[in-house]
Amino acid sequence: MPHSTFKVVTHSPEETKELARRLASLLHAGDVISLTGDLGAGKTCFTQGLGEALGIKRRITSPTFNLIKEYKNTLPLYHFDLYRLDSPLEMLDLGYEEYFFGGGITVIEWGDKVVSLLPSNYLEISFKRLLDENVRELRIFPHGPRWEKATEEWIKPEE
Repeated sequence: MPHSTFKVVTHSPEETKELARRLASLLHAGDVISLTGDLGAGKTCFTQGLGEALGIKRRITSPTFNLIKEYKNTLPLYHFDLYRLDSPLEMLDLGYEEYFFGGGITVIEWGDKVVSLLPSNYLEISFKRLLDENVRELRIFPHGPRWEKATEEWIKPEE
């Protein structure tokens, strides 16, 4: 279980993307980020901000029907959307280990469906829509010492 919990509220899609852009500067090859939350909660928007900051020129869209999209760059982005995944066993067919432990950044929408496959060090971000259509609450759970340190650089802990 993570030691710290962080909470951030964003008030627009642009703020959500900006938060992701700030995280991008702390990322390294092999990093895994698990995004959870309801449909339309901001997971793809966050991933778009990450991709922009990583220098990816292609438009990032949800890979719902493919399960994964690869965005090539100096530091590649592997974008999983597991909404339609029925079992974590389906990940074996995708060769997920090559992504999770490879030379790029892996972002997994609906990562809660494959918690048992995630590495011991990963970043978990839970998205929740609040009353206003554009307001999102992000709860951030760093797993492992690498993410504890990186998250403290990125966000101040919840008081």
